[in-house]
Parts: sequence; structure tokens; C-alpha cells
Amino acid sequence: MDYKSEIAVKLSEVTGLELDQINKLIEIPPQVDMGDYAFPCFALAKTMHKAPQMISQELKESGKLDLPFLSEVKNVGPYLNFFIDRGVYAYDTVTEINNLKDDYGKDNMGDGKTVIVEFSSPNIAKPFHVGHAFTTIIGNSLSKIYDKLGYKVVKMNHLGDYGTQFGKLITAYRLWGDEEALNKAPIDELLRIYVKFHEEEKNDPSLTDSARENFKKLEDGCEEEVALWQKFRDMSLVVFNELYDRMGVTFDNYNGESYYAKMADQVVGMLKEKGLLVESEGAQVVDLEEYGVPPCIILKSDGTTIYGTRDIAAILYRYENYHFDKNIYVVGTPQALHFKQVFSVLKKAGYDFADNCEHVGFGLVKFKNMKFSTRDGNIVLLEDLINESVAKTREVIVENSKTRGVEMSEEEISEIAEKVGLGAVIYTYVKSGRERDIVFSWEEMLDFEGDTAPYLIYTYARTKSILRKALEQGIKPSQAGSDSLKFLNSDEEYQLVRSLNDFPGSIVKAMNSNEPFMISRQISTCARNFNRFYNNSSILGADTQELKEARLALCEALCNTLKAGLDLLGIGVVERM
Repeated sequence: MDYKSEIAVKLSEVTGLELDQINKLIEIPPQVDMGDYAFPCFALAKTMHKAPQMISQELKESGKLDLPFLSEVKNVGPYLNFFIDRGVYAYDTVTEINNLKDDYGKDNMGDGKTVIVEFSSPNIAKPFHVGHAFTTIIGNSLSKIYDKLGYKVVKMNHLGDYGTQFGKLITAYRLWGDEEALNKAPIDELLRIYVKFHEEEKNDPSLTDSARENFKKLEDGCEEEVALWQKFRDMSLVVFNELYDRMGVTFDNYNGESYYAKMADQVVGMLKEKGLLVESEGAQVVDLEEYGVPPCIILKSDGTTIYGTRDIAAILYRYENYHFDKNIYVVGTPQALHFKQVFSVLKKAGYDFADNCEHVGFGLVKFKNMKFSTRDGNIVLLEDLINESVAKTREVIVENSKTRGVEMSEEEISEIAEKVGLGAVIYTYVKSGRERDIVFSWEEMLDFEGDTAPYLIYTYARTKSILRKALEQGIKPSQAGSDSLKFLNSDEEYQLVRSLNDFPGSIVKAMNSNEPFMISRQISTCARNFNRFYNNSSILGADTQELKEARLALCEALCNTLKAGLDLLGIGVVERM
């Protein structure tokens, strides 16, 4: 039940204030002993011509604010504090969660609306490194969040598959390419010859001319050059998709820069027709002074288009084909100015849907006291990071299983290590606000008692083991809607129920701010509150059968919430560890 809304409706009836105004004024007190919700009466002072303290007292004494789910209404100075009956709170919350299970937090607020999320967007023929993981993980999570709230989500992977680098690759491949090596490890071989091209180019300027010539042929659609470009693209996608599959990431569209390059002339024509292009140092630009940003280059001095032109073409294409209500770009924070320019050009050109385009930036990736061996000295490959995390997680699981005397098959150990190790990497990207830099530390990432995926997954697995043990003893959780759930009224139970009840709100907050961190913070709070409850309350040793069953239902609710929350972050769970 949405208690806040029910209280707001009653306050609106009694005071005459608009419902929207009431909802904005209702607060959540900083301390539990001050109630669940508080309403400040200052806004009523002008209309009622009384001091807020007096208004608060009169409203409380009137009895008009009594609701069946409230245990008490107090007036404290100018505030009305509302206390929800703990038993009713537990009954409503646990019943809702265990009825909905994985669908807990689902909503239809986005019904009929389309959201495009562009994320990942690696460069063809280049390694997928830990920086690419930021956009991939955040974008994947946002896609899941919008989908959970009823939006139609279109996931775009705007591949970097266009530009002079492909002229260089074609030249390099013809000179030094190894077909066998390319088939065995495409990205490694393409990176090798690309690096070699730059080394050789320093002493051989003819290579530069050759690369330009090959790129020109590619642009002109020459058969041999297009065939090589397609080969490099297809091979790169095979490698990328192996990593995407491992991470559980999918896309609806792989149109890259090359797809929109052919539409660039239409963009230039449209801007010319609208009289927006002006010359600046030989280039054609759109002046954006009224938007407070520098001019946006549309045509370079040599008459060629730039990636900003292609981004404008992409937005026009997307609106024409999807009529999006939101068009989100999960791209590094340094690109903020670029997107302001692109969106401003469209706005100046009279396309109001430019206001529905949004850049979702993120920080940098760093490493703390970590020695890491990669296949390239300048980057850390995401695959290597995940493999290392899985290997270290496996060591912990094997050691723990020996210590506890738990037998596990090699297959089960591998499956658990993969989920937990991968989850540890993913969670590191979503545990804090996305614009904060990430500092990797194995000690922090794999801490089974810290703010980590291993801690959350372990909490889930341990709770599942309690439920299995209870079943072995013939004890089943209270069914949803059972009156026994009203016995869940201790301080620890109430804190846990309250945090579980806040989970759907955290999804909406995550959507409104494009911050998966809102969800990771909430489920972490749920896990902390559960472990506090677990350490202070006996579940299977509770005083009565009804209380045992109610507490087991609370365990179920915790598992359903954790699973739903971790899924929204792109992290799986395991049934035991």
C-alpha cells in the first residue's frame, strides 16, 4: 500500500490544500521514533489565520485524520507525525512482495512511451577495456529500470565503425596481416597491425597517403575495401558478443557511425535550407551563442562531415522510426559539451524533441594497489578483469566450503564463482553515483561483509538456506495475506519491512535521475537490516509457530526483493554458497 498517498488524500480532504501540494510537503522523519511520515502545517497558516503549532494541535484533536492503518497521529510543534501500525505495515508489505515475487517494483507508468538507451558503443577492431564497461553496465541497468516501469525500451549500440582508422587498418592488413592470427584472435591481430601502422608511419609518410586513399575508396563503396571493412566489423562483433553474452547484455540495434554517415548530406542540406550554417575559418558551423555553448562544426574546411553531423543524423533517424519520448546517451562525462551542441543544433532547427534527448555521463576508472597483467601495456581489458575476479572468487568459495564442510561439485563451484565474480565487477560500477570515479580494489570488491555484490549474493543465499532448513523441519512460511504476518512488529522487523517497502520508490528515483546507484543503495540497506534482524532474532527458534512462519515469510520477501534489485543492476543470484 502507498501509505503516503493515502495520508495525502486525507490531508487534502481535511485542509483543502491541493493533493500535489500536500505530496510535496509530506516528509519522512529522520528518526523512527518521530513517526513514518510528517506534515508541516506552515502552509496552512495564511488560510487558517492561526499559528502552525495551533493548527497542528487542532487537526490532531479533531480525529478527522484517523486511518485504519495508523496506530497514532501526534502533533509535535508545527508538525503532524503519522505512525503506521507496524503489524499492518508488515502484513501489507510482505503480502505484496511475496505475491509479486520477481515482479515486485514493477509499474506501468511508462505504458505507451518509448525510451532509447544508447550504450556500450565500442570501436570496431579495438579491445573492449574497463572504460567500455562503465557505459555498458550503466546502460544495461537503465534499460532494465525503464523496462520495469513499463516503458518500451530500445537498446542501441552505436558502434564506432567509421573514420580514417579503417583506411589505416586496410593498409596495415594488406602489408602485415596474418590471416591465421586474425581468425584465431581478431581483436588482438587488428590491434597489432594498427599499432604497427602508427610505428611505421613515423618513418614512412607514404603510409599516411595510402590510408587516406583506402578510406576514400571505402567511402566510395569500392568492393575490396568494403569487403575488408565488413570482415573487420563482423569479426569484432563476434568477440564483443561473447562478452555481452557473458554479461547478460543484449541490444536491439547495432547501427554504428557508418550507418548514419550516408545521412550526413541530408543534415547539411536541412541546415542550409533553414539558413543556420555560417562560415568560420573555412568550416561550416551552427552558431549556438543563444544556448551558451560554442559553435557546432557541421562541415570541416575540407568539406567532410564530422561525428557531430552523424549524431544529428542519428537523432533524426531515431525520432522518425521510434518517436521516442526519451533518447538517452550513456557516454563519458567529457562528452557533455558535444551533446549540448548537438541537442542545441536540433533545438535551433525547430525540432522540439531535442528536449527529450539526454546525456548520461559517468566518471573514470582507476586501480588501487593492483598489479594487473594485460595483453596491452596501456589498457586493462574487461575480459581479463572479469576472469581475475572469477578466479579470486573461486578461491574464496573453495576455502569456505572446506571450512564449513560443505561438498560442492566442480560444476557448481564454477557456476557460483562466475556469477559472484562477475557480479563483483558489475556492482563496483553501480555502488556509487555514476559521475564519481571508480577505484578498483580486490580487497573491497570481494569483501563478503562490505558494500559489495558478494555480500548481497551471500545474504540471498544464506536466507535461502534458512528457508530450505525450515522446509526440512516441516515449517513453511506464512502465506501472503495471513494474519500471522501482523506479529512482525519488533524494531528489527519493522526496520527491515520499512526498507523492503521503499524498494519500488528507489526504482522510480533511479529512473528519474538515471542513477542505478539508487537501487544498489536500497538493496544494500535491505541486506544490512536483514542481517541485523537475523543476528538479533531467532527465526526457527521463535516462541510460537505463527511467529516462525511469519519470520520465514519475511525471509522470502527479502529474497524476492534482493533478486529483483540485483537483476535491475545486471547481477544474478545463487541459491547457495
